[in-house]
Amino acid sequence: MAAETIDHGMLAELVAAGAVRTAHVVGQPGGWSLRVKYGAAERALAAQRSRQVRIFRRMETLVSYLQDLGIERFDVDAADYAVEGGRLRPDRAEAMRRAHEAAGHDQWFRAQVEEAISEADDPNTEWVSHEEVRQGIARQRARLLARINGDNA
Repeated sequence: MAAETIDHGMLAELVAAGAVRTAHVVGQPGGWSLRVKYGAAERALAAQRSRQVRIFRRMETLVSYLQDLGIERFDVDAADYAVEGGRLRPDRAEAMRRAHEAAGHDQWFRAQVEEAISEADDPNTEWVSHEEVRQGIARQRARLLARINGDNA
């Protein structure tokens, strides 16, 4: 049977109304969950998107969350707490590496654009027409074809 849950909005309303009697932090493999008792009911805090019981990986994060809500006293049951594996999010290291690479490329690209704009604005810049470029490429092609055919032109 799925655990009955409460969402953040409802919890905030209950705290504001002074209806929360107790808060229990419960350890489990991989982190900490929160159960709150109000009236005769006791519910677990649900994650916003999945609607499953929310797991806080770090106790500090959970404590900060509770303080922000206005809950400063709670009990902790660490009997079933266990850290899963070494790194909780091994995919984050790769994501951060890619983000740093992207930032480096962005910085290089912006410098190249700035340099090109400065060069284009310089009155001493010599401009080459499209037709001149096409003629130069045609001459290079003719020389290369002549070398391939054995002519020394």
